[in-house]
Amino acid sequence: MAVLGIESSAHTLGVGVVEGGRVLSNEKSMYHMGPGGIIPAKAADLHADNVGPLVSAALKRAHISVRDISAIGYTKGPGLGPCLRVGQLAAETIAAHSGIPIIPVNHAVAHIEVTRSMFGARDPLVLYVSGGNSQILAITDSPFRHYHVYGETLDIGVGNMLDNFARAADLDPAWGSSVERLARGGRYIQMPYTVKGMDFTFTGLMTNASRLLGGRPSRDVAYSLQETCFSMLCEATERALFLTRKSEILLSGGVAQNSRLRAMLESIAQSHGIRAHAAPNSLNADNGAMIAVVAEKYQEKGFRFPSKARGIDQRYRIDTVEIGW
Repeated sequence: MAVLGIESSAHTLGVGVVEGGRVLSNEKSMYHMGPGGIIPAKAADLHADNVGPLVSAALKRAHISVRDISAIGYTKGPGLGPCLRVGQLAAETIAAHSGIPIIPVNHAVAHIEVTRSMFGARDPLVLYVSGGNSQILAITDSPFRHYHVYGETLDIGVGNMLDNFARAADLDPAWGSSVERLARGGRYIQMPYTVKGMDFTFTGLMTNASRLLGGRPSRDVAYSLQETCFSMLCEATERALFLTRKSEILLSGGVAQNSRLRAMLESIAQSHGIRAHAAPNSLNADNGAMIAVVAEKYQEKGFRFPSKARGIDQRYRIDTVEIGW
Protein backbone atom coordinates (compact mmCIF):
# COMPACT_ATOMS: atom_id res chain seq x y z
CA MET A 1 0.00 0.00 0.00
CA ALA A 2 1.15 3.54 -0.77
CA VAL A 3 1.67 6.44 1.63
CA LEU A 4 0.70 10.07 0.91
CA GLY A 5 2.80 12.97 2.20
CA ILE A 6 1.89 16.66 2.47
CA GLU A 7 4.56 19.35 2.94
CA SER A 8 3.42 22.90 3.74
CA SER A 9 6.00 24.41 6.08
CA ALA A 10 6.67 27.60 4.09
CA HIS A 11 6.30 28.88 0.52
CA THR A 12 6.05 25.41 -1.08
CA LEU A 13 3.03 23.12 -0.98
CA GLY A 14 4.08 19.60 -1.91
CA VAL A 15 2.12 16.36 -2.19
CA GLY A 16 3.93 13.12 -2.84
CA VAL A 17 3.15 9.40 -2.98
CA VAL A 18 5.64 6.72 -1.95
CA GLU A 19 5.41 2.94 -1.99
CA GLY A 20 8.18 0.70 -0.68
CA GLY A 21 10.51 3.70 -0.56
CA ARG A 22 9.93 4.40 -4.26
CA VAL A 23 8.60 7.83 -5.23
CA LEU A 24 5.49 7.40 -7.39
CA SER A 25 4.65 11.10 -7.62
CA ASN A 26 5.87 14.41 -6.26
CA GLU A 27 3.65 17.36 -7.15
CA LYS A 28 4.07 20.92 -5.90
CA SER A 29 2.92 24.50 -6.15
CA MET A 30 4.81 27.54 -4.88
CA TYR A 31 4.01 30.93 -3.45
CA HIS A 32 6.02 33.46 -5.41
CA MET A 33 8.42 35.35 -3.16
CA GLY A 34 9.15 38.69 -4.71
CA PRO A 35 11.47 41.29 -3.20
CA GLY A 36 9.14 41.56 -0.20
CA GLY A 37 9.68 37.94 0.84
CA ILE A 38 7.04 35.51 2.08
CA ILE A 39 3.82 36.70 3.70
CA PRO A 40 2.66 33.68 5.73
CA ALA A 41 -1.06 34.36 5.59
CA LYS A 42 -1.03 34.82 1.82
CA ALA A 43 1.09 31.72 1.33
CA ALA A 44 -1.34 29.75 3.50
CA ASP A 45 -4.31 31.00 1.46
CA LEU A 46 -2.59 29.85 -1.72
CA HIS A 47 -1.86 26.45 -0.17
CA ALA A 48 -5.49 26.09 0.91
CA ASP A 49 -6.67 26.82 -2.64
CA ASN A 50 -4.24 24.32 -4.16
CA VAL A 51 -4.09 21.42 -1.73
CA GLY A 52 -7.17 19.61 -3.08
CA PRO A 53 -6.16 19.78 -6.76
CA LEU A 54 -2.55 18.87 -5.84
CA VAL A 55 -3.63 15.75 -3.92
CA SER A 56 -5.71 14.71 -6.93
CA ALA A 57 -2.77 15.34 -9.27
CA ALA A 58 -0.38 13.33 -7.09
CA LEU A 59 -2.77 10.37 -6.93
CA LYS A 60 -3.37 10.52 -10.68
CA ARG A 61 0.34 10.61 -11.51
CA ALA A 62 0.91 7.66 -9.16
CA HIS A 63 -1.91 5.78 -10.94
CA ILE A 64 -3.75 5.10 -7.69
CA SER A 65 -6.83 6.31 -5.83
CA VAL A 66 -7.25 7.40 -2.22
CA ARG A 67 -8.46 3.85 -1.48
CA ASP A 68 -4.91 2.63 -2.17
CA ILE A 69 -3.41 4.89 0.52
CA SER A 70 -2.56 3.16 3.81
CA ALA A 71 -1.39 6.25 5.75
CA ILE A 72 -0.97 9.98 5.35
CA GLY A 73 1.93 12.04 6.65
CA TYR A 74 2.06 15.80 7.04
CA THR A 75 4.67 18.32 8.20
CA LYS A 76 4.16 19.04 11.90
CA GLY A 77 7.02 21.55 11.98
CA PRO A 78 9.18 23.48 12.12
CA GLY A 79 7.76 26.14 9.84
CA LEU A 80 5.29 28.97 9.49
CA GLY A 81 2.15 28.43 11.55
CA PRO A 82 -0.51 29.37 8.97
CA CYS A 83 1.19 27.25 6.30
CA LEU A 84 1.70 24.25 8.59
CA ARG A 85 -1.96 24.36 9.59
CA VAL A 86 -3.10 23.93 5.99
CA GLY A 87 -1.19 20.66 5.65
CA GLN A 88 -2.43 19.36 8.98
CA LEU A 89 -6.07 20.14 8.20
CA ALA A 90 -5.77 18.56 4.75
CA ALA A 91 -4.34 15.39 6.28
CA GLU A 92 -7.05 15.30 8.96
CA THR A 93 -9.76 15.72 6.32
CA ILE A 94 -8.45 12.94 4.05
CA ALA A 95 -7.93 10.62 7.01
CA ALA A 96 -11.43 11.24 8.35
CA HIS A 97 -12.98 10.23 5.03
CA SER A 98 -10.74 7.21 4.41
CA GLY A 99 -10.11 5.90 7.90
CA ILE A 100 -6.32 5.77 7.54
CA PRO A 101 -3.76 6.75 10.20
CA ILE A 102 -2.18 10.20 10.32
CA ILE A 103 1.56 10.52 10.88
CA PRO A 104 3.10 13.88 11.91
CA VAL A 105 6.60 14.34 10.45
CA ASN A 106 9.48 16.61 11.39
CA HIS A 107 10.50 18.69 8.38
CA ALA A 108 14.26 18.38 8.99
CA VAL A 109 14.09 14.61 9.54
CA ALA A 110 12.26 14.31 6.22
CA HIS A 111 14.93 16.26 4.34
CA ILE A 112 17.64 14.02 5.74
CA GLU A 113 15.85 10.69 5.48
CA VAL A 114 14.83 11.02 1.85
CA THR A 115 18.51 11.47 0.96
CA ARG A 116 19.74 8.79 3.37
CA SER A 117 17.25 6.31 1.91
CA MET A 118 18.21 7.15 -1.66
CA PHE A 119 21.90 6.37 -1.07
CA GLY A 120 21.51 3.67 1.57
CA ALA A 121 23.66 5.74 3.94
CA ARG A 122 23.79 3.79 7.20
CA ASP A 123 25.41 6.20 9.64
CA PRO A 124 26.43 9.46 7.97
CA LEU A 125 27.49 12.81 9.31
CA VAL A 126 24.79 15.20 8.10
CA LEU A 127 25.06 18.84 7.08
CA TYR A 128 21.46 20.04 7.05
CA VAL A 129 21.05 23.47 5.46
CA SER A 130 17.62 25.01 5.06
CA GLY A 131 15.87 28.35 5.26
CA GLY A 132 15.01 28.14 8.93
CA ASN A 133 17.97 26.16 10.24
CA SER A 134 21.50 24.93 9.63
CA GLN A 135 22.85 22.01 11.64
CA ILE A 136 25.54 19.32 11.75
CA LEU A 137 24.03 16.05 12.96
CA ALA A 138 24.46 12.32 13.33
CA ILE A 139 22.31 9.56 14.77
CA THR A 140 22.92 8.46 18.35
CA ASP A 141 21.11 5.84 20.45
CA SER A 142 21.41 7.66 23.80
CA PRO A 143 19.12 8.41 25.58
CA PHE A 144 16.92 7.33 22.64
CA ARG A 145 17.60 6.92 18.90
CA HIS A 146 17.63 10.43 17.46
CA TYR A 147 19.68 12.96 15.49
CA HIS A 148 22.20 14.53 17.85
CA VAL A 149 23.17 18.13 17.07
CA TYR A 150 26.96 18.58 17.00
CA GLY A 151 26.80 22.14 15.73
CA GLU A 152 24.23 24.63 14.51
CA THR A 153 23.53 28.25 13.70
CA LEU A 154 23.35 30.50 16.71
CA ASP A 155 21.11 33.01 14.96
CA ILE A 156 19.47 32.38 11.55
CA GLY A 157 19.62 29.58 9.00
CA VAL A 158 21.91 29.98 6.01
CA GLY A 159 18.89 29.81 3.69
CA ASN A 160 17.18 32.74 5.40
CA MET A 161 20.44 34.66 5.29
CA LEU A 162 20.71 34.14 1.53
CA ASP A 163 17.03 35.05 1.07
CA ASN A 164 17.50 38.25 3.09
CA PHE A 165 20.49 39.21 0.95
CA ALA A 166 18.48 38.48 -2.20
CA ARG A 167 15.81 40.93 -1.01
CA ALA A 168 18.44 43.55 -0.20
CA ALA A 169 19.85 43.10 -3.72
CA ASP A 170 16.32 43.38 -5.24
CA LEU A 171 16.57 39.92 -6.80
CA ASP A 172 13.41 38.28 -8.09
CA PRO A 173 12.70 35.64 -6.93
CA ALA A 174 14.33 36.61 -3.65
CA TRP A 175 15.92 33.32 -2.67
CA GLY A 176 19.20 31.44 -2.71
CA SER A 177 19.19 30.24 -6.31
CA SER A 178 19.06 33.86 -7.47
CA VAL A 179 22.11 34.63 -5.32
CA GLU A 180 23.92 31.64 -6.82
CA ARG A 181 23.26 32.91 -10.35
CA LEU A 182 24.38 36.44 -9.45
CA ALA A 183 27.60 35.12 -7.88
CA ARG A 184 28.89 33.50 -11.06
CA GLY A 185 32.10 35.15 -12.19
CA GLY A 186 32.44 37.26 -9.05
CA ARG A 187 35.65 38.22 -7.26
CA TYR A 188 36.30 37.78 -3.56
CA ILE A 189 35.90 40.59 -1.01
CA GLN A 190 36.96 40.03 2.62
CA MET A 191 33.91 39.44 4.85
CA PRO A 192 33.22 38.58 8.52
CA TYR A 193 33.82 34.91 9.28
CA THR A 194 32.34 33.50 12.51
CA VAL A 195 32.76 29.87 13.54
CA LYS A 196 32.65 28.93 17.21
CA GLY A 197 33.72 25.30 17.54
CA MET A 198 31.07 23.57 15.47
CA ASP A 199 28.55 26.43 15.70
CA PHE A 200 28.31 29.42 13.40
CA THR A 201 26.51 32.75 13.00
CA PHE A 202 25.31 34.53 9.87
CA THR A 203 23.69 37.85 10.83
CA GLY A 204 26.95 39.82 10.90
CA LEU A 205 27.91 38.42 7.52
CA MET A 206 24.49 39.27 6.08
CA THR A 207 24.63 42.84 7.44
CA ASN A 208 28.11 43.37 6.00
CA ALA A 209 27.12 42.03 2.57
CA SER A 210 23.98 44.17 2.46
CA ARG A 211 25.98 47.30 3.30
CA LEU A 212 28.43 46.60 0.48
CA LEU A 213 25.65 46.61 -2.12
CA GLY A 214 25.80 49.77 -4.19
CA GLY A 215 29.41 50.44 -3.28
CA ARG A 216 30.83 47.25 -4.77
CA PRO A 217 29.69 45.17 -7.77
CA SER A 218 26.72 43.04 -6.77
CA ARG A 219 28.29 39.99 -8.42
CA ASP A 220 31.39 40.31 -6.24
CA VAL A 221 29.32 40.75 -3.08
CA ALA A 222 27.17 37.71 -3.86
CA TYR A 223 30.22 35.61 -4.69
CA SER A 224 32.01 36.62 -1.49
CA LEU A 225 28.92 36.01 0.61
CA GLN A 226 28.59 32.47 -0.74
CA GLU A 227 32.28 31.65 -0.39
CA THR A 228 32.35 32.90 3.20
CA CYS A 229 29.19 31.28 4.53
CA PHE A 230 29.87 27.95 2.81
CA SER A 231 33.46 27.93 4.09
CA MET A 232 32.10 28.43 7.61
CA LEU A 233 29.75 25.48 7.18
CA CYS A 234 32.47 23.28 5.73
CA GLU A 235 34.99 24.13 8.45
CA ALA A 236 32.51 23.18 11.18
CA THR A 237 31.50 20.02 9.30
CA GLU A 238 35.10 18.91 8.88
CA ARG A 239 35.68 19.47 12.61
CA ALA A 240 32.67 17.26 13.36
CA LEU A 241 34.05 14.68 10.94
CA PHE A 242 37.29 14.47 12.93
CA LEU A 243 35.25 14.07 16.12
CA THR A 244 32.80 11.43 14.88
CA ARG A 245 35.04 9.60 12.35
CA LYS A 246 32.09 8.92 10.08
CA SER A 247 32.68 7.32 6.69
CA GLU A 248 29.98 9.28 4.84
CA ILE A 249 28.82 12.90 4.66
CA LEU A 250 25.25 13.65 3.68
CA LEU A 251 24.16 17.10 2.48
CA SER A 252 20.44 17.84 2.65
CA GLY A 253 17.92 20.67 2.79
CA GLY A 254 16.97 23.46 0.42
CA VAL A 255 20.44 25.04 0.29
CA ALA A 256 21.86 21.64 -0.73
CA GLN A 257 20.68 22.61 -4.22
CA ASN A 258 23.61 25.05 -4.43
CA SER A 259 26.27 23.61 -6.73
CA ARG A 260 29.12 25.51 -5.04
CA LEU A 261 28.32 24.12 -1.60
CA ARG A 262 28.02 20.62 -3.03
CA ALA A 263 31.45 20.95 -4.67
CA MET A 264 33.07 22.23 -1.47
CA LEU A 265 31.67 19.38 0.61
CA GLU A 266 32.69 16.85 -2.04
CA SER A 267 36.23 18.23 -1.84
CA ILE A 268 36.28 17.62 1.92
CA ALA A 269 35.03 14.08 1.44
CA GLN A 270 37.68 13.33 -1.18
CA SER A 271 40.47 14.66 1.04
CA HIS A 272 39.37 12.23 3.78
CA GLY A 273 38.79 9.30 1.45
CA ILE A 274 35.09 9.07 2.28
CA ARG A 275 31.83 9.46 0.36
CA ALA A 276 29.58 12.52 0.09
CA HIS A 277 25.93 12.31 -0.92
CA ALA A 278 23.37 14.88 -2.03
CA ALA A 279 19.96 14.14 -3.52
CA PRO A 280 18.69 15.60 -6.81
CA ASN A 281 17.41 19.14 -6.46
CA SER A 282 13.79 18.01 -6.73
CA LEU A 283 14.22 16.15 -3.43
CA ASN A 284 16.35 18.80 -1.71
CA ALA A 285 13.75 21.47 -2.30
CA ASP A 286 10.71 21.19 -0.01
CA ASN A 287 8.50 18.40 -1.35
CA GLY A 288 5.75 16.00 -0.34
CA ALA A 289 7.64 12.80 -1.17
CA MET A 290 10.13 13.37 1.64
CA ILE A 291 7.24 13.54 4.12
CA ALA A 292 5.78 10.35 2.68
CA VAL A 293 9.14 8.55 2.97
CA VAL A 294 9.33 9.21 6.72
CA ALA A 295 5.64 8.47 7.26
CA GLU A 296 6.11 5.10 5.55
CA LYS A 297 9.09 4.30 7.79
CA TYR A 298 7.04 5.05 10.91
CA GLN A 299 4.17 2.94 9.61
CA GLU A 300 6.44 -0.01 8.83
CA LYS A 301 7.78 0.06 12.39
CA GLY A 302 4.29 0.15 13.88
CA PHE A 303 4.40 3.68 15.30
CA ARG A 304 1.02 5.13 16.31
CA PHE A 305 0.38 8.82 16.84
CA PRO A 306 -2.65 9.75 19.00
CA SER A 307 -4.38 13.06 18.39
CA LYS A 308 -2.48 14.75 21.25
CA ALA A 309 0.82 13.99 19.43
CA ARG A 310 -0.35 15.66 16.23
CA GLY A 311 -1.14 19.35 15.66
CA ILE A 312 1.67 21.68 14.59
CA ASP A 313 4.86 22.91 16.25
CA GLN A 314 6.59 25.89 14.66
CA ARG A 315 9.80 25.18 16.61
CA TYR A 316 9.81 21.40 16.35
CA ARG A 317 13.42 20.45 17.19
CA ILE A 318 14.98 17.56 15.27
CA ASP A 319 16.80 16.31 18.38
CA THR A 320 13.47 15.64 20.11
CA VAL A 321 12.30 13.21 17.41
CA GLU A 322 12.65 9.46 17.80
CA ILE A 323 14.20 7.75 14.79
CA GLY A 324 12.76 4.27 15.10
CA TRP A 325 14.39 2.57 12.11
